[in-house]
Amino acid sequence: MIDDISASIRKAVPPIHREGRPFIAIFAAIALVLFFIWQPLGWLGVGATIWCALFFRDPNRVTPMRDGLVVSGADGVVCDVKRAVPPPELGLGASPLPRVAVFMNVFDVHVNRAPVAGTVTRVAYTAGKFFNADLDKASEDNERNGLVIQSAYGPLGVVQIAGLVARRIVCFVREGETIGAGERFGLIRFGSRVDHYLPEGVEPLVGVGQRTVAGETVIADLTGAAPARTFRKS
Repeated sequence: MIDDISASIRKAVPPIHREGRPFIAIFAAIALVLFFIWQPLGWLGVGATIWCALFFRDPNRVTPMRDGLVVSGADGVVCDVKRAVPPPELGLGASPLPRVAVFMNVFDVHVNRAPVAGTVTRVAYTAGKFFNADLDKASEDNERNGLVIQSAYGPLGVVQIAGLVARRIVCFVREGETIGAGERFGLIRFGSRVDHYLPEGVEPLVGVGQRTVAGETVIADLTGAAPARTFRKS
């Protein structure tokens, strides 16, 4: 009976990524100090600690494995779908490519996952500013970390962009490593954005305002088998 209850709790409560453990400990320590100062402040600290734990949650995902599918690298809302010139450090050329941008607010899961399977041919960090990640200029001006993944259908760029509150981008992979679609490759702390640069001729399959789930939501089909989609808000 106890084992069944324990198993149910483990299924209901997502695991916490190891990157978050020091932050959760700091929040908890501050909450304890606040209790000694004034109990209502302590409860505010408890609430902040719970939020911090939720921020670093790292739930398991089920990734569709058909060849050519591109899955979202981030949980969040699609904030932009258009053609844009990739950051120069990616080496993807100076011509505009199809781009899907996903904005993550402070309540979204912030563990990022690989959009496609392949070899990481480039990892490039660029220092920058901290504009609101929902703004278009964030792609060019904000601190970012870019990856190029060489898939069976060509190179695909994915860029982690720091936001107004975010001050730390973490990347778990290095150049030359192979990665599977949906595998964890990084994390951004406290509000940010992920841009996906698709190969020329590939049509995005998501629309602005659509919610995505990292490692699960299909945002494009590199084989061209999926028909183009239109969207409306309701």
